[in-house]
Amino acid sequence: MGVLQYVAKRLGTYVAVLFIGLTVTFLLPRLLPSDPIEGYIGQVQSRANGTLTAEAIAQLRSNLEELYGLKGNILTQYVHYLDRVVLHLDFGPSFTYYPTTVSSMILTALPWTLGLLLISTIIAWVLGNLVGVVAGYFHTRKSATVLEVIGILLYPIPYYILAVSMILLFAYVLPIFPLSPTFPIGPISLTLVGSIIYNSTLPAITLVLANFGWNILSMKALAVATTEEPYVTFARLKGTSNGTRMFRYVFRNAMLPQVTALALSLGTVFNGALLTEILFSYPGVGLLMRTAASSGDYNVLYGAITLSIFAVATAGLIIDLVYPLLDPRIRNR
Repeated sequence: MGVLQYVAKRLGTYVAVLFIGLTVTFLLPRLLPSDPIEGYIGQVQSRANGTLTAEAIAQLRSNLEELYGLKGNILTQYVHYLDRVVLHLDFGPSFTYYPTTVSSMILTALPWTLGLLLISTIIAWVLGNLVGVVAGYFHTRKSATVLEVIGILLYPIPYYILAVSMILLFAYVLPIFPLSPTFPIGPISLTLVGSIIYNSTLPAITLVLANFGWNILSMKALAVATTEEPYVTFARLKGTSNGTRMFRYVFRNAMLPQVTALALSLGTVFNGALLTEILFSYPGVGLLMRTAASSGDYNVLYGAITLSIFAVATAGLIIDLVYPLLDPRIRNR
């Protein structure tokens, strides 16, 4: 398969995934029995003590349908939806915080989510894989069992239990971090950055621990299998050192599935860590989605879910394009 053919095939898959994801996102809310327009009109009518006339309600309904892209038949709405979302990234105004646009709300919350989840995910991946390859390469030694036990202890703990335990331990019993974090706003300064780092440290440590165990166990299993490969045995017979064999022969080949897992994890980062942001009162995309779901703000949910679809699909495309550079078996196929 030529390079252009390979890239064209992956791009075609990418477009198909986006098309299916956006179509499902468009159809699902329209299959629900509730009508957000009617709900909003009901709220307006309630505030007006029922004084709105039938003509005023009809005009309000028409304006809202035009504003939120709900005017016309389903096909007209779909074409308008694709035009707004794909070409302009316009998700319309928020139902709850009208006239604030959904795009501005997501752009406000996104840096908080990216700053927390990107850093914690990468730290957990690097540390977990380094510990895992050592545990797997020296799996016959008793000291390696200790490293594996760390992963076994951390991996099965439900995240919400781990998060609550960390809050109780480090914010209540040992008040090192604030029990209710506050994130100041204002111009960038050392004081502001220091305050953000201080308030974000506890949720970041919790996320690292939550992902750390799985990375240890998965890399350990891959490293054990790779250590038994003939090329590793041949390298040992040539007299190469343990460090050379572990990193150049074992880790380099065992990390390929881990790269895939990392890329997909980074793609889901755009969702926000819902439990993390709720438990730690962290102002990210996950908390924004939770607030939107509880208030029936469909446009905000649209925007956050669509962003997630783009992110996960793009992560998959990057994996497909980068993988041949990491694995010559695919490059030379």
